[in-house]
Amino acid sequence: MGVKMTGRERFLRVMEYEPVDQVPNWELGIWGQTRERWISEGARPEQIDGDWFSGIDALGFDKREFVPIHMGMIPGFETKVIERTDRYEIIQHGNGIVTKALIDGTVRGTRASMDQYLRFPVENIDDLRDMKKRYDPTNPNRYPQNWRDRIPAWRNRDHVLILGTNACTGFYGVARAWMGTENLSYAFYDQPELCEEMFEFIADFIIEVTTPIVKEVNFDYFNFFEDMACVSGPLMSPASFKKFIFPHYRRTIDHLKKHGVKYVSLDSDGNTEPLIPLFLDMGVDVHWPFERASNMDPNRIKAQYGKQLRIWGGVDKRELTKGHKEIDNALKELAPLVESGGFIPTVDHTFPPDISWDNFCYYMEQKKKLLSGSFGK
Repeated sequence: MGVKMTGRERFLRVMEYEPVDQVPNWELGIWGQTRERWISEGARPEQIDGDWFSGIDALGFDKREFVPIHMGMIPGFETKVIERTDRYEIIQHGNGIVTKALIDGTVRGTRASMDQYLRFPVENIDDLRDMKKRYDPTNPNRYPQNWRDRIPAWRNRDHVLILGTNACTGFYGVARAWMGTENLSYAFYDQPELCEEMFEFIADFIIEVTTPIVKEVNFDYFNFFEDMACVSGPLMSPASFKKFIFPHYRRTIDHLKKHGVKYVSLDSDGNTEPLIPLFLDMGVDVHWPFERASNMDPNRIKAQYGKQLRIWGGVDKRELTKGHKEIDNALKELAPLVESGGFIPTVDHTFPPDISWDNFCYYMEQKKKLLSGSFGK
């Protein structure tokens, strides 16, 4: 198409499988260690620093605006260092989780290895009921200051407008943060009444918090952050998901769409393929980032679900660690999805430090051709 479109027009048309001048250019971000490497290889800070989700002009990203809704604890737990040595520190975080973390290799807040989780704030139904006190949905601090003054601008935007931050809430994701993966897995069987009450409360909370703002503004999408799978499959069975989470997810999504939220996306790493039919049945429009190391093949899965499923992500970050030829092949593989619509390619997570600055620049150059329909021509 020859007519230049706004970022919002591109997004809406891609989501509806309609022709565009170019597909939106989005990416997720980089590790602290990646930034350190790229600066050493010639990148300038202004080229790569900033909020990658909202858009970095120097990289040619399409702008997205996230309207932050505080869906966490108010107040949080006291953050404190319980123990510190030359090698590690044991910390109670603001979310109530106690972790043991290696100090060596930490760069700009990014640790070289995952923390060891020692304790979580919810172990039983009494803990849950205490936790609810930190989730008053009527607290005015959950909304941006003077947000009502911004309504006219939001209603007349030419960029994508998102309700909440990318990782503001979820169902499994919130429950796992409260209980831990192992404890939550046992709770589905050992404490079903806890799980029922927990997911019902999460839905009630999301609905009540979002109601004042969705009554005033029609948002382009809302994202649920879950990370509910590992490389071999989901961290809970489809049967447990359908029993405990699905009904509350469904009524929450029904509420959002009833009030003008155009699309709902669900973010989870790992292999979520067994859950995709349930995601679609409960009203999810988009699933991402399609982690390729977990056998999430966007071509294969898209062929199965057709236009009902939109996909973001799908670029294998492992291929970007290799040569230019491998990068071209990775993008060529996704060209049919870009052409057919309903797909926005990004790397399937943040950029790790084994990707060179040269490879990143080449990837971005070739990806822009892919987005505009000129790749390989």
